[in-house]
Amino acid sequence: MNFRLSKIYTRKGDNGTTGMANGSRVSKDSLHMQAIGEVDELNSLLGVVINKKPADEIKENLITIQHDLFNLGGQLAMPDYEKINAARIDWLETTLDQMNAQLEPLKEFILPGGTESASFCHLARATCRRVERVMVSLNNEEKINSHLIAYINRLSDWLFVASRLINKISGEAEVYWKSERIMNKQE
Repeated sequence: MNFRLSKIYTRKGDNGTTGMANGSRVSKDSLHMQAIGEVDELNSLLGVVINKKPADEIKENLITIQHDLFNLGGQLAMPDYEKINAARIDWLETTLDQMNAQLEPLKEFILPGGTESASFCHLARATCRRVERVMVSLNNEEKINSHLIAYINRLSDWLFVASRLINKISGEAEVYWKSERIMNKQE
């Protein structure tokens, strides 16, 4: 059996650069590396959500998303490598619609929170939005596959709905945002 990583450190990055899949070296603070790093952080945070034991269906979907995010990071490192495509976005939309069908329609914004799993899922959603912002900046600098940004945009919606469903399954009530307009009516 061959090993992908036989040695963890190489010392090649000690000068502030890192190797890309095509053999080139880029600055570790380049938008390209920031996008890859943000995707890695999001994927790690999904590991925390999974660790907090959401319902099995959500857990299995989160594991699938982790694989997608690994592929997305690979696609950022190797633009000719295409794993994130319209079919992966369709899958996100289908599973999002299935989860959302189990929830009451929102009449007001909700505050992030609830169970530990849902709270971490909300944090993953906010992190996902940061990933999207960095990827948009990268796309403005050098064009990337449009499916990557669309996937991340849809994923933030998916994580929002998953947070709500985790709370519902756990019997945790949602906390609605009390807008100034509502608070003024209560006074």
